[in-house]
Amino acid sequence: MARELVYTGFMSLDGVVDSPGGKAEGHRSGGWVARTPFVPEAYSLKAEELTETTALMFGRRSYDAFAAFWPGSEDHAAYRDLPKYVVSSTLTDDELVDGWGPITVLRSVEDVAALKREEGGAIFIHGSAELARRLAEADLIDRYNLLIFPVLLGAGKGLFSREDMDKRNLRLRDSATYSNGVAKLVYDVER
Repeated sequence: MARELVYTGFMSLDGVVDSPGGKAEGHRSGGWVARTPFVPEAYSLKAEELTETTALMFGRRSYDAFAAFWPGSEDHAAYRDLPKYVVSSTLTDDELVDGWGPITVLRSVEDVAALKREEGGAIFIHGSAELARRLAEADLIDRYNLLIFPVLLGAGKGLFSREDMDKRNLRLRDSATYSNGVAKLVYDVER
């Protein structure tokens, strides 16, 4: 059975996915997740994902950002030993962090497609909006796990392509809303 590729992330109501925790992307509204009142159940999706995650995938910039923090983070200890895939044409083996499980560099969308054809469980993409957009354009994303935050940012990276392309239908798998205004939306890509 082919591996499922799942994009998981925080998104503003107007579709921005970058800089949820800080000003890493440089726009003035960085850190928008922390400004939403914390309600534990609004983040239950993240705990649910742990039971399914067999590997992680990142683009180069997201890998650099997460690799600087996640390996030593107790909040992310469950991810420590999982295999990781980084899609990058420039990352070298010398630049990979130690002590964060096996890390494989993939060089192209075609390499991701080949990985998906292998046996194994779900691979989750965290962050990595540009990578996710390229993979969606190649029809490689199977599911979107989104937490939509009640904020309009007006600037920042979007997850979805603005290019003219064939329509893709999504089927709602799960949804919930929370007292802080966050909405959970889990969609399967119909094929």
